[in-house]
Amino acid sequence: MTMTTTTTTPTTAAATRFTERDVEQFFDSTTQTYLSFWDSEGVLHTGYFAQDNADDYAAAAEHTSRLLGDEAGIGAASRVLDVGCGCGNFVFHLARRLACTCEGLDLSRERIEFAERKRAEAPDELARRATFRHGSATRLPYPAGSFSHVVSQDALFLVPDKPASHAEMFRVLAPGGRLALTDFLQPRAQIGARARRHVYDRVRWTEGLSLVGYQEALERAGFRIRLARELSPHLQRTYQVLGRVAAHRAETAASAAARDWMRAFSASCHEIGLAIDDGEFGWGLVVADRPGPP
Repeated sequence: MTMTTTTTTPTTAAATRFTERDVEQFFDSTTQTYLSFWDSEGVLHTGYFAQDNADDYAAAAEHTSRLLGDEAGIGAASRVLDVGCGCGNFVFHLARRLACTCEGLDLSRERIEFAERKRAEAPDELARRATFRHGSATRLPYPAGSFSHVVSQDALFLVPDKPASHAEMFRVLAPGGRLALTDFLQPRAQIGARARRHVYDRVRWTEGLSLVGYQEALERAGFRIRLARELSPHLQRTYQVLGRVAAHRAETAASAAARDWMRAFSASCHEIGLAIDDGEFGWGLVVADRPGPP
């Protein structure tokens, strides 16, 4: 598919400095909107699209979960923490597919409450392996060395104090433990007004890291990098698919509010695609170890 690219350098836009409280309030206030207008199951992360499936967002999102769980090396004996678990889908995925014990932590009480409701409806065996807690990535409420694995899907970019979150994830990992994450990236230092509006300010994101910068930041926290992979073409495809789906749903939405929301989201997806083309927004996978014997 031919990507649309711009030929001019976007004007640099000053970053709004969002706090952790800003992020918490945003996701608490938008959870029900996303669930009612977009995805009642709470799947809200980027898809990894296989060559034989370029249009199914749900399948691509499931592929992301499988990829991250496999790259992490999680098994039935693993004790896993999902930082920024959102509505809990990755926790349930890991506990169901890999039979591990997994706890999810998120800054949004609304999303934790949604995850707890799903847990209450889950089979007893799954519910025993999947638990949830409200909390901050910069103050993880667990003793040192509590987990064999820490994972995260598209969440850590929102943490204003990234060094603190990296240090906390290192602390709660047991020696020899593993960190595996997908996250949104800021590939270049200067961000234009369009990307600032449609990508960064939209979700209360102040600034991010490039893929190289991410590795350097984790190394400063004590991690040893095992794998780093650029995945931005899948991010581009995610927003292309979601934009088309939103436009289609707008045609049949029952309420004016739903139609307006879907149309605005579809238009924003196009602008997000341009930001990806311009190197202002990206997506990557990083796997790193805490040194020491397991």
